[in-house]
Amino acid sequence: MIDFTVVLFGSFLIVYYSRQSILKPCSHGFFRFFAWEITLIQFVFNRIGWFSNAFFWYQAISWFLLTISIFLVIEGTCFLRKYGKSVTSFEATRQLVTKGIYQYIRHPMYASLLFLAWGIFFKSPSWLDFVLTMTSSIFLYATAHADEKKCIAKFGDEYEIYMRTSKRFIPYLF
Repeated sequence: MIDFTVVLFGSFLIVYYSRQSILKPCSHGFFRFFAWEITLIQFVFNRIGWFSNAFFWYQAISWFLLTISIFLVIEGTCFLRKYGKSVTSFEATRQLVTKGIYQYIRHPMYASLLFLAWGIFFKSPSWLDFVLTMTSSIFLYATAHADEKKCIAKFGDEYEIYMRTSKRFIPYLF
């Protein structure tokens, strides 16, 4: 019963935050909504194994990925607030941010969600969790791709040059 309540309450918060994006099927918020929902479900289903088998190899991988996730969301948020020159929400930046973590990766907060999803997967790996994590990863990729289209329209050539000098999620990879 507690699992259902947590999923219901969490989903309510996610739907509320994403209410405008859900109505725009090609927006980054639309895809992000599904990634958040899947990650919430993963978290609730894996909560029992969160601290069990603390010294197994997959728990070490999990804690490593979760630590990276926390680092990325903090760094991304701080630099976006500091240099993005937003008037309304920190997502609505007026200035392209290319300092700090953004000089290496374009989407540190989406990367944070990616590392979070995989960190949760490694808490208690199963085939169902693998499918959920892969699905969440696909939605996060679609989120970043939609966001990049929006950024190209907003910042033009400056963003296209930035895309050539940075990675999408993981620095020095691909």
